[in-house]
Amino acid sequence: MASNSTKSFLADAGYGEQELDANSALMELDKGLRSGKLGEQCEAVVRFPRLFQKYPFPILINSAFLKLADVFRVGNNFLRLCVLKVTQQSEKHLEKILNVDEFVKRIFSVIHSNDPVARAITLRMLGSLASIIPERKNAHHSIRQSLDSHDNVEVEAAVFAAANFSAQSKDFAVGICNKISEMIQGLATPVDLKLKLIPILQHMHHDAILASSARQLLQQLVTSYPSTKMVIVSLHTFTLLAASSLVDTPKQIQLLLQYLKTDPRKAVKRLAIQDLKLLANKTPHTWTRENIQALCECALQTPYDSLKLGMLSVLSTLSGTIAVKHYFSIASGNVGSSPRSSDLVKLAQECCYHNNRGIAAHGVRVLTNITVSCQEKDLLALEQDAVFGLEALLILCSQDDSPGAQATLKIALNCMVKLAKGRPHLSQSVVETLLTQLHSAQDAARILMCHCLAAIAMQLPVLGDGMLGDLVELYKVIGRSATDKQQELLVSLATVIFVASQKALSPEVKAVIKQQLESVSNGWTVYRIARQASRMGNHDMAKELYQSLLTQVASEHFYFWLNSLKEFSHAEQCLTGLQKENYSSALSCIAESLKFYHKGIASLTAASTPLNPLSFQCEFVKLRIDLLQAFSQLICTCNSLKTSPPPAIATTIAMTLGNDLQRCGRISNQMKQSMEEFRSLASRYGDLYQASFDADSATLRNVELQQQSCLLISHAIEALILDPESASFQEYGSTGTAHADSEYERRMMSVYNHVLEEVESLNRKYTPVSYMHTACLCNAIIALLKVPLSFQRYFFQKLQSTSIKIFQLALSPSPRNPAEPIAVQNNQQLALKVEGVVQHGSKPGLFRKIQSVCLNVSSTLQSKSGQDYKIPIDNMTNEMEQRVEPHNDYFSTQFLLNFAILGTHNITVESSVKDANGIVWKTGPRTTIFVKSLEDPYSQQIRLQQQQAQQPLQQQQQRNAYTRF
Repeated sequence: MASNSTKSFLADAGYGEQELDANSALMELDKGLRSGKLGEQCEAVVRFPRLFQKYPFPILINSAFLKLADVFRVGNNFLRLCVLKVTQQSEKHLEKILNVDEFVKRIFSVIHSNDPVARAITLRMLGSLASIIPERKNAHHSIRQSLDSHDNVEVEAAVFAAANFSAQSKDFAVGICNKISEMIQGLATPVDLKLKLIPILQHMHHDAILASSARQLLQQLVTSYPSTKMVIVSLHTFTLLAASSLVDTPKQIQLLLQYLKTDPRKAVKRLAIQDLKLLANKTPHTWTRENIQALCECALQTPYDSLKLGMLSVLSTLSGTIAVKHYFSIASGNVGSSPRSSDLVKLAQECCYHNNRGIAAHGVRVLTNITVSCQEKDLLALEQDAVFGLEALLILCSQDDSPGAQATLKIALNCMVKLAKGRPHLSQSVVETLLTQLHSAQDAARILMCHCLAAIAMQLPVLGDGMLGDLVELYKVIGRSATDKQQELLVSLATVIFVASQKALSPEVKAVIKQQLESVSNGWTVYRIARQASRMGNHDMAKELYQSLLTQVASEHFYFWLNSLKEFSHAEQCLTGLQKENYSSALSCIAESLKFYHKGIASLTAASTPLNPLSFQCEFVKLRIDLLQAFSQLICTCNSLKTSPPPAIATTIAMTLGNDLQRCGRISNQMKQSMEEFRSLASRYGDLYQASFDADSATLRNVELQQQSCLLISHAIEALILDPESASFQEYGSTGTAHADSEYERRMMSVYNHVLEEVESLNRKYTPVSYMHTACLCNAIIALLKVPLSFQRYFFQKLQSTSIKIFQLALSPSPRNPAEPIAVQNNQQLALKVEGVVQHGSKPGLFRKIQSVCLNVSSTLQSKSGQDYKIPIDNMTNEMEQRVEPHNDYFSTQFLLNFAILGTHNITVESSVKDANGIVWKTGPRTTIFVKSLEDPYSQQIRLQQQQAQQPLQQQQQRNAYTRF
């Protein structure tokens, strides 16, 4: 019977396949709370965090916490412990409790229990609620009182609560500081309790006086209690206090270095190194040259590898910050000193060839950072040391496939990429080392080395041709088995080949890749390689790979997705046959490409599902189709100058109309339409950019390049034909100065600069419209289309997922039926409360984070009812915008709307987000509700009285008219 009842309770709770609304789910859990069985009560309690996660709204959370407070008040200690755990798990929802006083009152009643365990659980509960009740004096008093308890459990709970309240409340921290000091210094306090009390002092950072007194106490403790445990706890608390107060950080660094240098205990030295690493990450600008010098001396003198590894990790952290520049800027000011003669460089050189991999990795990282950040010209020997150290570490780690070796190899490869970027003249030797080591390395190391080669080739494309031959030879001999590492290696090596071969792949390279894929690869590996080919613009290779995968998928949606990718690749492949000056061939190539694009968009639409609508992909392809059609139309317009020249009277018409451009005939109007069409496309690309909040930077840059292509052609039409006199080239001249991160961007930038030079040379030189102008426009289109389109990562893969979900619109007055319009009198205002949550995927904030949510509320009149009245214009429309910062992914705000005009109004609530850089992204959603504005009774009564008073007068006038007739 017990099992049956438990099963029915779980089924009714609504957490299986059946989805219940918030109230129903809360009622089912409330039923479990009121159950007579302890097991069902506990199970109901532990279900609440999932309810909060699913329905994170104040009304529900307030009701749920009040019910939990009742359980806490009347239940046993085990139920109280369950409620405590739920409260700690749901910390982000505590601020949504509306009736805080009532909630705390029910919790606090247990503090007067005779059971010390119940009091201890209550104290921990109060400590967990410190963020919403930081200044409750009764809670402060209970914590102080419980610190004097004779029960150890209660005292430990009081210490936990005191730490939490000290972090939140300045008054409590000031009041409890002396009490904590007396207990720590008191002889009657056990040592283990002192060790738990000392960490409370890290929260005494609310003002300078309090921090100073806590620091003095900690200084006394370190001196008075030299035992290892006491020194470790006191020093760590010291460090956390200094990191929070920010005032005493230099003193703390000196103190930690003193203990590192003089204290013989390894545990204390390890703690000092750990805290120095924390301060190096948080406040590197506070490190002086003397601090770094002292750390270098300690590292040079210590005989223990573990301590040397820790010190080098601190130095490697500092070497990538402003601290190392400050170190060498002061060193270079001394007579006879140079970067090469410093202790930091000596230590790094000594450690580069250490038998411990971790020490060697930190040594080469320090050398690399010094080489990149210090721009002196006499660093040739230091550069060679960095390169040789990296080569030695690469040879050592590439033969070992253990996790530690792979982690060290990642550090070395990151240093290689950084060195190649900062010192380009060293990149050739770095690439040769990688290619040589690729043949003998383990598969796991080969994958990482391929990623490194791809990164270097993306930054320095001139190195691509040199590495292509070795890569193809290696591709022939790998892949003898179908293991996961082999499959990953096939993808990584193919990616490097695509990056290295900047132009189209040669038939020999394609044959080698396809032969390997046919022998050992699985379908997923082929898809990943095809995806990389699409990203790098090798569409002929991608088309063949997508074609081979069509029959290997089991889902209809997957088939349509692959088919659409195949058609898009085929469409882009058609554009590779474009030739300069051959405009009829260009029209046929564009028409052929459009045919495959239309097939592809039909398949892409069929591949979309409600859960995965593929909105970015569809919009991106639609814009590409419209752009190709606009290019085709512009070429036809340019050809019309030959097929339909201006009539003989065109000059007379132009003089009559006062528009000199009319002498060119119909081409002038067609050019104007083309320019507007390209500007419209640029605007649509801008909208797509703003809607892609979760896209990676490369994808956004790709969209931006498409937008710039539209603006470039629009500007060229205006500068050459429509308005040559007022055309300006200054705002377009800086497009090539930005650093390009991909070959596609480099080629597009080159085309932009070439087109701008051509347009500027023709501008004002020939009277528009001549064949020179139309040829320049057509050549610009062909040059843009000859650069193979890159389908970036976001087209295939969504690494970050962020969505705004407006669960409900809390209305006052609320409607009886959600489907009906809300009735509002025209002399009243509608209070509209908008609340919602920000939902994240598995990697929140990977590319950008939400700083605030922008809510725009607008209303439009759908239909009028009654007579028209003279109403001020301000009362006719509602257009409001508010920005609210989400807290714990929840936001809420209110609007007051006025509906003076009688009739049905449509209210639209549209949300967008603003990131940390101040950029607004149109993420949606868009919610609509209807309001019916009714005439208030008093005005209606007066109007009826006026109508009744006017009726006899109208009848009398009508009778008089009949009498006269």
